[in-house]
Amino acid sequence: MHVYEGYETIKITREGKIITITLNRPEVMNATNPQMHQELERAFPEIGRDPDCNVVILTGEGRCFSAGGDIVDMRDRLDDHVRWLEAMREARAILYNVVDLPQPLICKVNGAATGLGSTLALFSDIIVAKDTAKIADTHVNVGLVAGDGGAVIWPAIIGHARAKLYLLTGKPITGKEAAEIGLITEAVPAEALDARVQEIAETIAALPAVAVKLTKKSINMDLRQKLDTMIEAHLGYETMSHLSLDHREAINAFADKRTPVFTGK
Repeated sequence: MHVYEGYETIKITREGKIITITLNRPEVMNATNPQMHQELERAFPEIGRDPDCNVVILTGEGRCFSAGGDIVDMRDRLDDHVRWLEAMREARAILYNVVDLPQPLICKVNGAATGLGSTLALFSDIIVAKDTAKIADTHVNVGLVAGDGGAVIWPAIIGHARAKLYLLTGKPITGKEAAEIGLITEAVPAEALDARVQEIAETIAALPAVAVKLTKKSINMDLRQKLDTMIEAHLGYETMSHLSLDHREAINAFADKRTPVFTGK
C-alpha cells in the first residue's frame, strides 16, 4: 500500500479506500504559501495513481478551510517576478490536477474558504460546507484578477449574473446561502459536517471504482474544456494586475492594518 511522505504543509491520511488531504497551516488559517502550492501540485497526481484509493476528501486543519494566499508572504515577494510566474504555473497545474484526479474529490468546508481556498473547494466534485462557513473570492480586494480559477468556476456553477456580483465585489456567501443557490452541494450544521462527508465518501468508496471514475471524467469534460480555452488568458490578466500599483497598495495596507488608498493604476 502506497505511503505518502515528504509533505509538511498538508497531511495525507488513509481510512480504507478513502484518502483525506488536510491543509495544515492552522496558525495562518491554512493560507497558501509556495511550499503548500508545490505540495498540492504534487499530491493530486500521486493520489490519482494510488490503486487502493476510491475517493478523496479535502479539508482544512482547525477552524478554517483556507484563507487563500498568505498576505505576508505575498508582500515579501512583491518584486520576485520569477516566483510569481512559478506560482502561476503551479496554479494552472493544480487546477488541471484536481479536474483530472481519477477519484471523486469531496471538499469538506469546515470554515472560511477564501481566494484560492474557495477555488479549491468549488473545483471539487462534491462540496459540503458548514452552514456558517464564509465562501468568498477576494482577489479584487487585494488588487488582483481572480485568474487562478475563480473566473472559470463561479460562472460555470451559478451563471454569469450571480458570479459577477461575488467576483466583482469579493462579497462572502455563507455555506447555507451557497447551497441554496447551487454554488455548493450541501450545507449542514457544524456538528453534522464530519458524519455527512464520511457518509458520502463511504457510499462512493463502496461503488464500482471504474464506473465512478469514468463518470467523473465524463462530467468534467465540459469543465476541462473551459480551462483549456480560458486559463492561459486568466493567468495573464492576473499577472497584469499583480504588476499594478493598486495591488502593491492593497498588500501593504493589509499588512500595515490601514485603509488602502487606490489610484486606479
